[in-house]
Amino acid sequence: MAETQYTEDSIRSLDWKEHIRLRPGMYIGKLGDGSSSDDGIYILLKEVIDNCIDEFVMGNGKSIEVSIRDKKVTIRDFGRGIPLGKLVDVVSKINTGAKYDSKVFKKSVGLNGVGTKAVNALSHYFRIQSIRDNQSKLVEFERGIVTNDESIQESSQRKGTKVSFIADEEIFGNYRFVNEYVEKMLWNYCYLNPGLTIVYNGEKLYSENGLKDLLEQNIDSKITYPIIHLNGEDIEVAMTHSHQGYGEQYHSFVNGQHTTQGGTHQAAFREAVVKTVREFYNKNFDAVDIRQSIIAAVSVKVMEPVFESQTKTKLGSTEMGPGLSSVRGFINDFLKKHLDNYLHKNPIAAEALLKKIILAEKERKAMAGVKKLARERAKKANLHNRKLRDCRIHYNDIKKEERLDTTLFITEGDSASGSITKVRNVNTQAVFSLKGKPLNSYGLTKKIVYENEEFNLLQAALNIEDGLEGLRYNNVVIATDADVDGMHIRLLLITFFLQFFPDLIREGHLYILETPLFRVRNKKETFYCYSEEEKRAAMQKIGKRPEVTRFKGLGEISPNEFKHFIGKEMRLEPIIIGKEASVEEILTFYMGKNTVNRQEFIIDNLRVEKDLVEDES
Repeated sequence: MAETQYTEDSIRSLDWKEHIRLRPGMYIGKLGDGSSSDDGIYILLKEVIDNCIDEFVMGNGKSIEVSIRDKKVTIRDFGRGIPLGKLVDVVSKINTGAKYDSKVFKKSVGLNGVGTKAVNALSHYFRIQSIRDNQSKLVEFERGIVTNDESIQESSQRKGTKVSFIADEEIFGNYRFVNEYVEKMLWNYCYLNPGLTIVYNGEKLYSENGLKDLLEQNIDSKITYPIIHLNGEDIEVAMTHSHQGYGEQYHSFVNGQHTTQGGTHQAAFREAVVKTVREFYNKNFDAVDIRQSIIAAVSVKVMEPVFESQTKTKLGSTEMGPGLSSVRGFINDFLKKHLDNYLHKNPIAAEALLKKIILAEKERKAMAGVKKLARERAKKANLHNRKLRDCRIHYNDIKKEERLDTTLFITEGDSASGSITKVRNVNTQAVFSLKGKPLNSYGLTKKIVYENEEFNLLQAALNIEDGLEGLRYNNVVIATDADVDGMHIRLLLITFFLQFFPDLIREGHLYILETPLFRVRNKKETFYCYSEEEKRAAMQKIGKRPEVTRFKGLGEISPNEFKHFIGKEMRLEPIIIGKEASVEEILTFYMGKNTVNRQEFIIDNLRVEKDLVEDES
């Protein structure tokens, strides 16, 4: 083997845009195609809006306008506007910005001067305009290179900054913005900044009651007691417990940033709730019983926060700021005073919470034997069968950058699971093989999760028995045939997760794998098509006598072909809980015994393949 030469020619110096484009993951996390809420295109959107929010927080401008049309994003704020002479530098020179000066941006999200530079470098088209002091300056870029630098002009427009960009398909591929993800992000900004109006594609978003509004909009089940809403300097808390349900649900924020992976503030909140409740009731309840089915939101403002990555999804700071108290002590002192006061002043809520804790304690003790037996069975099964073909890197291994790509494919049948297993990325992709159709778990208690072998082993594989903290895969993908049986299996699995682990869906971890319906090819070209429309377009490209294959099941797709569908070109359809109905209502309608209503719905909405073909033509 020839020895690799290491000389002066091996050393390269990259300019700012080349480095960002070569290593985008360092700046925006994973790339993705928009099917996941943590994909790169949403980070680009967030980086620009964060700057607008910082202006609002500093008392400059009360509204932000956001539009997304045909992949073009436009964001306009009415803050102070970027100093015109530094407009080019702010979006094209690393380590350039005002946020290094804590006097100007005291509790800002963006502290390292990278955000808008990453947006610029990773965009096919980037345009920024600043208006201030009755003057305006506009600059346009292509992949970080200036294409139009206009001189400063007189302007009668309202002061502020306007940014437009189109993310580069060379980097992100054939991406898309999922409207639900964008709306959730924008609503969170409104909840965290009462008084702020965001106009999104013409629709006004506004919140008066902050985190209380957030919980009211996101709770989709009965609650044990009215939402407790507590406000203090640099902290806001809202919390309640659902009447039924399992696990813990948190919405945590730092300086307006949604910390989806939690961090020191969320850990401190969970600990402080337990400590305060124990002291109030003067009983040493188990922490699990106190927090079972809790739904809470916590927002803190920290001086010079330290995040564990550029995407700012997990807080690493242990102090509220240089020379200030610890995050843990600050949150604990706040809840000890204000939550304790609330419970004393609201005895009905305090009594309801106590009953909820006692009920959780009884259920946990009654389940202890069943859980122990189930764990033993799961451990034995992992040793003696091949239901789970695991991967090497897991989501809860925070030291690995690849954790965002960790994926578990849930598939049915040996042929499908065998095809995926042969061509998967063994570092980040695992396969769980079902044995036939799973049980309809609607209306059953969690005891069934431990008694049913399939559910027990699936729960163990995901490591979500006590919540999402130990989740081993970022993406949980249902990979079944696109026929009636496959659809039924999908529905049964979704029911299982909605019934017992709804947070897996709420936090954007559950997907459906889209596989092609057709293969169109000749001796020179091959096209994989996901619809009749794509099939017709492929046939036109190929021309005379194309060979057309209709895939009826995953087992019919060879391993060599499967590698296209679970690699960079993988198409995932996210499972999203809409606001139109609660989880309980969804499950009752689709999985309950309301046979007549469901029959009427099917008849009214029945569409056969002929209708679908006509619609696309």
